[in-house]
Order: sequence, then C-alpha cells, then structure tokens
Amino acid sequence: MSGAERRAGRGGRRIVAAVVAGVVTLGLGAAAIPRPPSLSAETTGDEALIQRVRDELPAGAFDRLAVAVVDGDEVTRAEFGTATGPGADEFEIGSVTKTVTASLYAVAQQRGEVQRESTLGELLGVTGDASSITLEELATQHSGLPRLPADLSFTGRVLLANLSGADPYTDDVAALVGQASRAEVDDEKPYGYSNFGMALLGQALAAAADTPWEQLVAERVAEPLGLADTYAPGDPDGLRADAPTGFTSSGRHADAWTMRAFGPAGSVRSTLDDMVAYTVAQRDDRAPGVIATEPLVEAGGGGAEIGWAWMTTPHDGGGGDEGSAPGGTSTWHNGMTGGYASFVGFDRDSDRAVVVLSSSAVSLDDLAFALLEEEK
Repeated sequence: MSGAERRAGRGGRRIVAAVVAGVVTLGLGAAAIPRPPSLSAETTGDEALIQRVRDELPAGAFDRLAVAVVDGDEVTRAEFGTATGPGADEFEIGSVTKTVTASLYAVAQQRGEVQRESTLGELLGVTGDASSITLEELATQHSGLPRLPADLSFTGRVLLANLSGADPYTDDVAALVGQASRAEVDDEKPYGYSNFGMALLGQALAAAADTPWEQLVAERVAEPLGLADTYAPGDPDGLRADAPTGFTSSGRHADAWTMRAFGPAGSVRSTLDDMVAYTVAQRDDRAPGVIATEPLVEAGGGGAEIGWAWMTTPHDGGGGDEGSAPGGTSTWHNGMTGGYASFVGFDRDSDRAVVVLSSSAVSLDDLAFALLEEEK
C-alpha cells in the first residue's frame, strides 16, 4: 500500500470516527434535554371548569395552571398541579405588572409626587428626544418609544435569551436612562405597546418618591390589598427561597425573570388567590389607584381603548346572535415571560372577573376572554 493510500485510509477512519463521535454526542445531548412537561393530572376545584380548560388548551407544553372565574362574590377555581412548600404556588405575572405600575402612577398623583405632565427629563435626567416624554404618555402607551431599546447589546441579549431561557433584562437604572437618552422617538406618538416606556414610568415614580419601585409595590399596592404573596424581586437575590420557574412553549426550562430596571414592565410574582383579590378590587372600585382602569384614549382600533396600562374592549354578551344578551366592556391585561403566561380581566356590567396563570409561556387569552365574556 502506498503512502498516499495509507494516508487516505487513516483520513477515512478519522472521518468515520468523527461522524460516530458526533452521533454519540448528539445522542448524549438528546438524553440530557429535559422532557417537556405535560399538564399536571393532579387537579383541584370545579370539575366542569377543569374539563373546559382541558378542552380549550392550545398546543404547547403545559405544567402548572390556575384559573378562577368570579361572579359577584362567588369564586370558581380550576387548578392543575399541587404546590408544596413556601412560595411553590407563585407565578410570574409578566406584563400584568404594568397594571400595578399604573396603580402606583395614580397613587403618586394623589400624593402630589408627580403630575401627568411630569417628564422623563425632570424625574430621571433623561436627555435627547425622550427627555420631554410625559408620564401620561408613558402610562397610556403613547410615548413614541419603541417596544424595546434598540441598542445592539440589548438586542443581542434578547436573541441569546430566546435560545437559553435566561432573563434578558439585566440593565440597572443608569443603563435604562442611557438607553432612553439615545432612543429615537416617533414624533406622532401613536399607540405603541412598549416595555421600555413602562419600565421608565416605574423608575420615574420611584425617583419621585425616593423609594425603590419594588418597595412601592409592597407598600402602596400589596399591603393595602392584603396580597401577602405578591412581590417584585428586583434582582435574583430578591427571589423567595425555592421560587418556582416555568417553561417555554416548547417545554424548555426558563430562568426566573426578575428584570432589574425593567421590573415595572413585568417582574411581579403572585398567586391565584392574590390575583383574584387584586382583580376583584379593581372591578369593585376599591383598589389603590383604581382610576387607572378608566379608558382614556384609543388603542389599536376595533373600539379598543387604554387607560393607564389597562386595556378595554367592547363585546356582546351572546356572541352577536339575535336576541343575545346586551354587550359589555372587558377591562384586562395579559402577560408573558420566558416561562409563564397570565391574564387578568373583569367586566363591571356582568360583575365578573377572570384570572388565568400558567407556568408555561403559551398564551391562554382565548380561554380567558371566553370565560370573561360568556353569557350567564
């Protein structure tokens, strides 16, 4: 055998070995990937509601799920999964947090700490085009800011987080202010949903009160309503011991989202019982800063309006059929983090409220609206 043939033979064996090693590596990697969760078979609550939830679940990997329908004072629950240990029944409520920030905005006005015309320049030292954005524009999602900062470093973190399940929101307040100072602002300021804007609103309120936003959540919303299991962690060190985490829509584990400076846009953690109490207090006009639920301006067409964070949409009580019940108005907000989905809503006309919390990042809005708007 010539030297060239021997080298070719060795090269062929190396290729085969590399292929085999690659297959083994892939096999080991596949074995290491956690199996996607399935909706817990352990259930408590109303059997009819449990079955309805099962029937209407969309595609996706599900784990724990908690649903409540409130008619007047009567609460009907459907819970999938048994929580054990302190804090095990908490969920990330995601962008439902924005309604908490809206409550803080209303309370801050009542206390004389801010006005609707207060600006980001005045309260946070933001410069550039965003300096003149008012708190009112932020609260009604008409700030002209993009949904997220356009910084390349931030965008890169978001892309990596989508692959790894990590929390992409790692900036402190100084970095947030810098991003705002560099931001391009749409001069027409149409309705535009913005996590960026709501984070700035919350941090501006904290600056005006000289109190961390997380502490404002505890003192001005959670404590007055008796929400013992509702809190904003602020950073990973602020998570309660053994705080649960959720799953992406494909079933991959997701880290907890504490969101740091972006916390006012989505970091609150809570439980079904606390969110029922919170939502019913809004419905019954007895929550701190409940004026935030009142619609102020149009938001995206179709009759939708927005107050301070809270969305309102009209609906007809019987699905539009002849002779159906009169229509009403749904006041609501939904949310999603890397591993959770949420929805809270109420209809004062029908005296109904609905809460849906899931430890999987799969939207359950269709189920929630169906429960909220159905004819009694």
